[in-house]
Amino acid sequence: MRILSVVGARPQFVKLAPIASALQGKADHLIAHTGQHYDELMSDVFFNDLGIPAPDFNLAVGSGPHGRQTGAMLSGLEDVLEQSRPDCVLVYGDTNSTLAAAIAAVKMHIPVAHLEAGLRSFNRRMPEEHNRVLTDHAADLLLAPTEVAMKHLAAEGLAGRSVLVGDVMTDVLFLTRDAVNLKQEPLPQGLAASEYYVSTIHRPDNTDDANRLSEILTQLAGLDKPVLLLAHPRLRALAEEHGISLNQGSLISIDPLAYPQLINAVQHSAGVVTDSGGLQKEAFLLRVPCTTVRPETEWVETVDLGWNVLVSDDLGQLGPAATRSAPAPTNAAPYGSGQAAQQVVTALLNQTQ
Repeated sequence: MRILSVVGARPQFVKLAPIASALQGKADHLIAHTGQHYDELMSDVFFNDLGIPAPDFNLAVGSGPHGRQTGAMLSGLEDVLEQSRPDCVLVYGDTNSTLAAAIAAVKMHIPVAHLEAGLRSFNRRMPEEHNRVLTDHAADLLLAPTEVAMKHLAAEGLAGRSVLVGDVMTDVLFLTRDAVNLKQEPLPQGLAASEYYVSTIHRPDNTDDANRLSEILTQLAGLDKPVLLLAHPRLRALAEEHGISLNQGSLISIDPLAYPQLINAVQHSAGVVTDSGGLQKEAFLLRVPCTTVRPETEWVETVDLGWNVLVSDDLGQLGPAATRSAPAPTNAAPYGSGQAAQQVVTALLNQTQ
């Protein structure tokens, strides 16, 4: 059996790592990298740090408007599918790479499996919401991370194609956490454990409007501890365009960290402020309080269990939310025990038999 994984953004590289490991010796596994995240820190370093084999195909599409980027990926992936002739295309998450690969495979009558299926924000302003919904309805096998995701798929008439496998991000996070703890990975220079916050802000709803971005950064700059702002290239470009400093008050902006260093920084922080989907879940798994600058989350379990607070319309609440105390400890494991990749491989092999 030949499986082609299509990835293009750093959260997908993290999800790919345990899948690539679990597929060794069980299937012919090829990797296509669309190049949606194309600089070294966003791509090559992640592959190296996570022990992922080098991609067999690299489209180097780069950034751009959603339609143009998705179209370029769709065109390039058709050639990849012609060359590789996979038995199944495995797509990850909710990026433009996900949707482009699903469409390309469906049009060539190649089965599609969607990892992280069934997640819903119910916010149709988010490009990711359209990507994940369209991909789920095109795919032949829906690999759901949670019971809530399974319920969403059933409500959309997709229960017959759905399998609960758990969350592969949990697999790699636990392995990475244990590895950095064993190595006693140092913190970013000048920071002391529990005496700083970690922040990432990148979504268009938070960055494209100069006034909103300025208010978010002002709130972060006023926090009671240093704020390690991991600044994506897009955030840097927009901040410069808007004339907003990323180094004001408590803010300390640095480039995005490689995944092991990110996990190490988060686990030793006093809290996380983000609009990322993956980071809010990682904070929960590390039992670090998170404040999410969005009106909704796909990872509702993090909110229900008290580890995640949503702040959107009233940005004045961002400070009080970020500096709140941690909730009562919990042993809840809504995202599985770290064995999701094996469940995914079992479902993929069963699908093609």
